[in-house]
Amino acid sequence: TEVEADTKIRGKYLRALENEEWALLPGPTFVRSFLRTYGDYLGLDGRMLVEEFKLRYEGYDDRDVPPLRAPRNAARDRAARDRARRGTGSSRPATRDGRGRLFLVGGLIALLIVILFTLGQCGKSDNNPPAATTTPQTTPKLTPKVATLRIVPRKAVYACLRGTDGSRLIDGQILRADAAKRSYRASKLRLTLGSRGATLIVDGVAHRIAAGKQARGFVIMQGSLKNVARPAQVTCR
Repeated sequence: TEVEADTKIRGKYLRALENEEWALLPGPTFVRSFLRTYGDYLGLDGRMLVEEFKLRYEGYDDRDVPPLRAPRNAARDRAARDRARRGTGSSRPATRDGRGRLFLVGGLIALLIVILFTLGQCGKSDNNPPAATTTPQTTPKLTPKVATLRIVPRKAVYACLRGTDGSRLIDGQILRADAAKRSYRASKLRLTLGSRGATLIVDGVAHRIAAGKQARGFVIMQGSLKNVARPAQVTCR
């Protein structure tokens, strides 16, 4: 079955070739083609088989045709040649022998690579002086970015302002429009502003907050002013 799949020659014709039952084959042209293909597959000289066939059996004077050669691989060829020499019909022993040789060659190559690598490492340790000890460099600490905020109320307005650590910078106070204005600095500021609105100056940029019906919440970081929904607004209670 394996030879039939590889050579594309039907099994009954292969059996006829083995038994020299030429009458079962389609004709002399096919006989010569089958002989050459099957002989090459077994590792024999297909051309010599054809010539011997011509000498022993007369009446076959058609021109030679190229063999119906099919792709083969090296392992399968070796197995077929072993079967032909030993006269056995099973390919298992030959296959195991081939695999054993492959494993042996692979093991020898791996051992040689290990030996060469070990010799190379020994040569490097003998020829190269020990590397100088380097002092690990410490990564400089990054200074956190700081936001600056000023609140300029247009009218008296409620304000609750907390810093990065939750400290109360403005503890729920009413800021008057005519009171002195001061700046607050932190990496993150959280502000709840009353409904009368004000102007928030963040890092020198003015943001006008219009008056509304409810207080509004904000998160201020360097160069940014973001609105906060009511449930997340900071309180100073």
